[in-house]
Amino acid sequence: MKIILWLSIAFPALAAPAVEYRISFPNAVHHEAEISATFTGVAQPLLEVVMSRSSPGRYALHEFAKNVYHFTAAGAAGNPLTIVRPSPYGWNIVGHHGTVVVHYTLFGDRADGTYAGIDETHAHLNLPAALVWAHGFENAPATLAFDVPVGSSWRVASQLIPQSNGTFTAPNLEWLMDSPVELSAFTSVEWPIQDQQFRLALHHRGSQETAKGYAKMCQSVALEAAGVFGGFPRFDNGSYTFLIDYLPYVFGDGMEHRDSTSITGTSDLKDAETHALGTVSHEFFHAWNVRRIRPRSLEPFDFERADMSGELWFAEGFTSYYGPLLIKRAGISTLDDLAQELGRAVDLVLTAPGRETFSVVEMSRLAPFVDAATSIDTTNFRNTFISYYTYGAALGLGLDLAIRRRFPGKSLDDWMRAMWRSHPDIDRPYTLQDLEDCLAEATGSSPFAHEIFTRHINGREPLDYASLLAAAGLQLRKVHPGKAWVGPDRFETSGGGVKISEATLRGSPLYAAGLERADEISQCDGKKLKKTEDLRSCIAKHAPGDRLNLDYVSRAGSKRAAVIAAEDPAVEIITYEKAGLAVDSQIGSFRAAWLGSKAPHLKINEPVVVW
Repeated sequence: MKIILWLSIAFPALAAPAVEYRISFPNAVHHEAEISATFTGVAQPLLEVVMSRSSPGRYALHEFAKNVYHFTAAGAAGNPLTIVRPSPYGWNIVGHHGTVVVHYTLFGDRADGTYAGIDETHAHLNLPAALVWAHGFENAPATLAFDVPVGSSWRVASQLIPQSNGTFTAPNLEWLMDSPVELSAFTSVEWPIQDQQFRLALHHRGSQETAKGYAKMCQSVALEAAGVFGGFPRFDNGSYTFLIDYLPYVFGDGMEHRDSTSITGTSDLKDAETHALGTVSHEFFHAWNVRRIRPRSLEPFDFERADMSGELWFAEGFTSYYGPLLIKRAGISTLDDLAQELGRAVDLVLTAPGRETFSVVEMSRLAPFVDAATSIDTTNFRNTFISYYTYGAALGLGLDLAIRRRFPGKSLDDWMRAMWRSHPDIDRPYTLQDLEDCLAEATGSSPFAHEIFTRHINGREPLDYASLLAAAGLQLRKVHPGKAWVGPDRFETSGGGVKISEATLRGSPLYAAGLERADEISQCDGKKLKKTEDLRSCIAKHAPGDRLNLDYVSRAGSKRAAVIAAEDPAVEIITYEKAGLAVDSQIGSFRAAWLGSKAPHLKINEPVVVW
């Protein structure tokens, strides 16, 4: 049986620019889709058709045109049109009479938030990776039709606006490209909150009962996110859709969109639902932070170049702080869970050398080089870069605690709400100065805001985490006090002994002694090394301050180095209870204000399995 699902929009006039897409999957088993795009109302003699190079939620180039082939162009009557390739991702078409029909084959075998995944079980499409578009048609309405494979039970889930006749609408290119699509026999679970509808389209191998239980967890986290801002955004079509694939053959990812999120993971949901919920919490928080509270540097989004922003520590990093915090506020995780996750971020910020090279603003601007970007040359990012996700999460934790301690009754939530009031949507994007101004508004202290930005955001100075955490009954401590350390354990066994597999860290004993990536250590204190455990055993016999004699081979030949061991700098965050320290009433009150539920008191209906 052939099922045709149309995604369409009413055209304001016949001569107005419009585009119609049709997608079919006759060779899904080999990960191919056949796509046609019909451009009508073409006023310019030369139509510039392009494939996106970047995608909403990503900041690097991904060159989606590499998976496009068999590209042809014809006029309205089917007559072939001349194609000139001005670039690897563009097709210039001439000789038309107002209508251009292009056809191409798309290959997609990476189901995640960035690319396209096509097989016999589903089509998971990020539209910038699937659809060509044309210059001059950015504001044109679009029509999209799917020919679902014969005999399949595929349905369509997307944030695109459904119509009573079974169609969906997209008024312009930005809306279209920001709308991922899942076609499969997914389980659909829905629930209303006030006058808006929430939908979970879950493609997995589990039961409907598992899907319903997971939907309830998503509901709880969504309510906690709304509690931060004082309510939900007004979703453009009155609904929000979670597009989630948990399958062994997809690739782990999460991608935010204005009225939906695309999440993929390989875990069995029944065994890892709490872990999987972390991505849901993060991506849903983006419905405010980055999709509506939007940096000016990302507006308008450029689909044809890398998009650089110095505000990603706030847009992505603070979201990474709130992700696990919302799960704790919802009562799904424990304080130990939260401390462990945020402790990893604090450890990296305090011990990694990258902070000495770039501020968190400068780290954010490096996103086009690191955000799933691909290159084959070796970089020194291990010594110069800390992810703005991680750096921003640690900064969010520290600033939340700092605001609570210095301004009783205030918190990071107040800063987020101030941003929501001042910059509620993309027509009022923000700058770094706006962020500082809103922090001053939230705390009532311009000097405090100026100091934070000068020292910790534009500057490279870390916050005093030990002192700040103590107010919440949390202890920052060394993971391995008194343990000898020469650098992170990035070693591998090789024919000549033990090879250093990654760049040595600036400031580590190995770095100070002149050892580098690919050097082979043959002896430690005169004893021949056969495997990595031999080197670790040799190090473990020493104390901080001891000298280790290493024989090794570098690019310059055989060498011997005296390595002075240091104390392992790694830190962790643990609760006072775990540390055997007392938790008094003041700490209890602080925790309650910080970690207690903030969900609005609304009438909540149970999620209902629709399909």
